[in-house]
Amino acid sequence: MSRSLPSALTFPNPVNEYAARSTAGLVIVLAIVAIAVNQPVVYAMLAVGFLLRVMAGPRFSPFGQLSVRVIAPKIWRKTKLVPGPPKRFAQSVGLVFSSTALVLSLFGLGLAAQIVVGLLIVAATLECVFGLCLGCVAFGFLQNKGIIPETVCEACNNLSLRLPAEQQQAAA
Repeated sequence: MSRSLPSALTFPNPVNEYAARSTAGLVIVLAIVAIAVNQPVVYAMLAVGFLLRVMAGPRFSPFGQLSVRVIAPKIWRKTKLVPGPPKRFAQSVGLVFSSTALVLSLFGLGLAAQIVVGLLIVAATLECVFGLCLGCVAFGFLQNKGIIPETVCEACNNLSLRLPAEQQQAAA
């Protein structure tokens, strides 16, 4: 018997790249606060945010909602659809890093937690400022090596699946 996740726990596909970049910007701010405060509760907030986004994209994430509803449409005023699976993978990597920082902090290893979050800031800055998603790059590498099956993200290899319907018709 096949079970599917409740619809509330699905990750969007495709994703607006500008909303993802906005979320990365918000992550940068919270991560800087986490480094400055160096307290487990702030690392926990960072980790919970990633967990919520891994589970359901922006649906339950305050940063995700702010990005999708306010920042992307009102500040960026752009939409660029990109495949969802690599973005979910990137959020999972962020969850691993932020959870690692939380555990390190709980064990009294604040400097190590700060270093881990510093690496997270580097990745989030590349995403936010340049649109370079390191998690997405890793996803593509793992897909090319056959570790992630191509069926997980057919649009990642087929550019025509990424284009809006109007552009597909124009190209045909």
